[in-house]
Amino acid sequence: MSMEPEMLNRCGEDSSSSALRVIGWFSVGMAVAALGIVVGRELRSRYKFNQRTPYDFYSSAGEKPMSEFGMGI
Repeated sequence: MSMEPEMLNRCGEDSSSSALRVIGWFSVGMAVAALGIVVGRELRSRYKFNQRTPYDFYSSAGEKPMSEFGMGI
């Protein structure tokens, strides 16, 4: 009889311990995924910036295309 409460207590600790372990690993995985997304976005933006040509810097220069007279009537 003295073994039964001790066995119940151990089972309760094991289930809470494993639940905390699962929650901990899940949070670590989510943190790694978020960090990967941030680093990937930064690397992509740097790659796109380095691939510019000299013409890209002057793409807004010059005459702007004018719309047709009378559109939207």
